[in-house]
Amino acid sequence: MYLCFTLLAGLALLPALLKILFPYFFQDLAYMSRAMRFGIRLEKYKRRTPFYSMLDCFLDTTRRHPHKPFIHFEGKTYSYSDVDRESNKVANALRRVVGLKEGDTVAMFLGNEPCFAWVWLGLAKLGCAAALLNFNIRSRSLLHCFSCCGANVLIAAEELRGAVEEILPTLKEKGISVYLLSDECSIEGIKNISQAIKQASDEPLSPALRANLKARSTALYIYTSGTTGLPKAALVTQERVWAASFVQGVSGVTADDVFYINLPLYHSAGFLIGLIGCIERGNSAVLRRKFSASQFWDDCRRYDVTVMQYIGETMRYLCNTPKKDNDRDHKVRIAIGNGVRADVWKEFLNRFGNIYVRELYAATEGNIGFINYTTKVGVVGRVNILHRNLFPYALIKFNIEKEEPVRNADGLCMRAAPGEAGLLVGKITKKSPFVGYAGNEQQTEKKRLRDVFVKGDLYFNSGDLLKIDHENFVYFQDRVGDTFRWKGENVATTEVSDILTMVDCIEEANVYGVLVKGHEGRIGMAAITLKEAKEFDCINTCRVITNFLPVYARPRFIRIQKSLELTGTFKMKKVKLVEEGFDPALIQDRLYFLDLDQKKYVPLTLDIYNSVLAGDIKL
Repeated sequence: MYLCFTLLAGLALLPALLKILFPYFFQDLAYMSRAMRFGIRLEKYKRRTPFYSMLDCFLDTTRRHPHKPFIHFEGKTYSYSDVDRESNKVANALRRVVGLKEGDTVAMFLGNEPCFAWVWLGLAKLGCAAALLNFNIRSRSLLHCFSCCGANVLIAAEELRGAVEEILPTLKEKGISVYLLSDECSIEGIKNISQAIKQASDEPLSPALRANLKARSTALYIYTSGTTGLPKAALVTQERVWAASFVQGVSGVTADDVFYINLPLYHSAGFLIGLIGCIERGNSAVLRRKFSASQFWDDCRRYDVTVMQYIGETMRYLCNTPKKDNDRDHKVRIAIGNGVRADVWKEFLNRFGNIYVRELYAATEGNIGFINYTTKVGVVGRVNILHRNLFPYALIKFNIEKEEPVRNADGLCMRAAPGEAGLLVGKITKKSPFVGYAGNEQQTEKKRLRDVFVKGDLYFNSGDLLKIDHENFVYFQDRVGDTFRWKGENVATTEVSDILTMVDCIEEANVYGVLVKGHEGRIGMAAITLKEAKEFDCINTCRVITNFLPVYARPRFIRIQKSLELTGTFKMKKVKLVEEGFDPALIQDRLYFLDLDQKKYVPLTLDIYNSVLAGDIKL
């Protein structure tokens, strides 16, 4: 009897003992349990014949809860059955008018509005893949994004008509069908589709129209910037759509939650984690055209929002709003996103209450990701046995100057030490594949890293530096190579360089991102050389970059040099330039600042520099 009491007492004390010896044991266990359940579900879906897609999940949710709100938008609410009927009309119209069929690819050039959801669902009902075009891009970049996905149809929003007109001659040459979500359009080569959709039947479409769908079938093309000079179209399979949708569930989101989406739907975060995640959970979404710090919490209170999305800038903007007595008067309990600094994270929690911040690390095309399922501030995830075995990854030593992994005498990579920043690489396996980029085998190959730990092995090169501390927490450190991140967008430095050299006075341009106090990410800066006997044209340079680059990619600072420093392999050196930043008191070269009000570059004075640091000038 005494022995039984001793055993029972020991078992009763076990949880407390585990918490003392292994403080994150139960959080690790809960995460791994959730992850395993989602993994098993996905395997079941993959084995089904026909394949059980996200569309099927939406249709099942609609049958179970037809009147449940799916999307709240600008005072209107659309139920699951409303969206289902609208998507049926889109599908029937596109099938009849456009002749779309299974396997076709359609480019969607739309903003954040409910029709984004039913156009995509309509395409899915026809078995078509969708390319999600960034509505900020124009001209050459827009044409490139459209072309590389192999789409033969473009569907655009009425407000984006001007951007479509710019590239219309080329689209017509290629025989591309262009449809505008508008009741009328007199431009030759652009057809209206809104009336056809309104008049179309809302009857369901036969599943036979998409009978050949498989787990590895292409569902989406989502664009990501890299070193190519232009965005790359990441192939997103049906399987990957499911995997990304599970982020909500892993974060603790349920069918009873209301999810607030203010990130662009052309991105993985807004579309896959946000909108598609809501379909997987069967919950409701509040959709905004764009983020508004002043209206954020009012929206949350109006719609009883319980889960929010963020990027680092989101939280900083919210923290910079005037303090109010009702700052904690809301129901938000979970925040899912990435890119927030630890100091802003702490300030956000102190001001707005005990919200579980699920900071994550992932890439649209990548095969490895992390999510912070604990309450520790400043980390993107945590090492655990399940994750490491199912999706093998490593941090390897990386030479920042040479922009390449450090290899030993045998030509193999070396693991980074605990606490040391290293390049994240994920082993390419059947369970963690790297599909690559549409129509760009060269850039796909660049992301494959061979002979990492043994001759012949193959890993995905994330292009990011991370570190793992002694408690197995994972921290994001920096992005390497020719990209930087600003306003939540990845910017390809080569693309910006190519645009700058279109300016008549500029000979060469070396573009990079620099830190600005109080801001997340890095803002664009360019070191340039001028053509012989030419002066810097402040007005024309502004005009060119404004016409060809979205706001977030425009270099706000210009540094004029006599020559650009090159590496031994003739690559432009950036490390020293990045470290020196844009301080006119330290830099002898001429510096310029992009003044958006004056629509030109102006000399960067100490007054302007100090105003930028103080936050008096909006960046």
